[in-house]
Amino acid sequence: MEKFERIERKLIAKGTIVDYYHDIIRVPNGNVVTWDFIGNKGAAAVIPVMEDGKIIMVRQYRNAIERETLEIPAGGLDFPGEPTKDAAVRELEEETGYKSDNIEFLISIKTTVAFCNENIDIYVAKNLMPSKQNLDEDEFIHVESYDVEELCKMIYEGKIEDSKTVAAIMSYKNKYL
Repeated sequence: MEKFERIERKLIAKGTIVDYYHDIIRVPNGNVVTWDFIGNKGAAAVIPVMEDGKIIMVRQYRNAIERETLEIPAGGLDFPGEPTKDAAVRELEEETGYKSDNIEFLISIKTTVAFCNENIDIYVAKNLMPSKQNLDEDEFIHVESYDVEELCKMIYEGKIEDSKTVAAIMSYKNKYL
């Protein structure tokens, strides 16, 4: 295995969701290079499955791509080390207005391994019970529901491109259907 050595990590900018760094790295041939690194405290997501098998999705505007997306509910950890199941439970209720007493781990993904350490643990929630949506002041979310085949069709048509959602829906279909 080739050896890479991080010599230094310089904080360039601290954000509300991510921190941007320059990593100074010695690569296997001895050269010293600068690589971008985005630090993220992690996130959790959840596939809420209704009694009829439909999946609850959230539609919201995403500034980075300047349009609305259709996604599974998700959100960042409130603090480093927060149990991701706790975050998934919180995001389920906040974004969809449902609670669940049946939440099971599905998969863990690294979203952008080339320059970011973001990890998202994805759960499946069943036995949904109506509660109250509790959005942040900057969140404008519309709740919709679809069957898995509709969601897969939207994935293949390029209508759903969010990586956590694609991974979650395909993994759920493979494991449960």
